[in-house]
Amino acid sequence: MGVELIERRLEKVMPAIGTCAVVLAVRGCVETAPEIAISEPDPELNFVRGYRNAADECQLVGETAFTVDFLDYAADLVACPTGSEAMASLMAETGALVITQTNSFSLFSIPYR
Repeated sequence: MGVELIERRLEKVMPAIGTCAVVLAVRGCVETAPEIAISEPDPELNFVRGYRNAADECQLVGETAFTVDFLDYAADLVACPTGSEAMASLMAETGALVITQTNSFSLFSIPYR
C-alpha cells in the first residue's frame, strides 16, 4: 500500500516538475541586459583614439573613475555608441559582449590576441 501512495503522489507532482523544468530551460535562453548601467548623465569617459582606425566610432577608452573597474591588463576597453553600425560590426568581428552601458555608449573588454 505504501508504494501505491507514493505512485499517486508522484502522478500529482510530475506535471508541476515538468512545467518548472520547461520554464527554467526557456528562461536560461533569454538574453538579459547587463546589470551595471548608469542613468543620466553619462559618466566621464576618456577617449584615447579610434579602436580599429582613426575614424572608427568605437573608441579605445582610458582610465576614469567610471572605467577603473572595467580595465584589464590583458584587454582593451572599447566604447561604441549604443546601437550603432560600428558597435554591431565590432561585436561580429570580435565576439565581444557588452560589459556595461551608459545612456549613450556600450563598453566592451576585448582581449589582446
